[in-house]
Amino acid sequence: MPDDHHHHHHHHDSHGELSFDEKITKMLSHWIKHNEDHASNYRNWAEKAKANGMDKAGILLEDAADMSVAINEKFEAALTLIKEK
Repeated sequence: MPDDHHHHHHHHDSHGELSFDEKITKMLSHWIKHNEDHASNYRNWAEKAKANGMDKAGILLEDAADMSVAINEKFEAALTLIKEK
């Protein structure tokens, strides 16, 4: 069953005039937003799974959402270090 989330990934270098610091800052910001969207979607499907008697699957989806949040903590720490530079 497809979900309502569509990906539009553009990982090629479309920021030709930006410095490396600007590029990595933009990428980290993008990844943070992207992971927030995924975590929200995982939690939504976790609730749906549990509501349909799939408690164990729902717990695993909640775990995946928590992992996305943990990844964002790393990205946010990296972004802070770059901005402090």
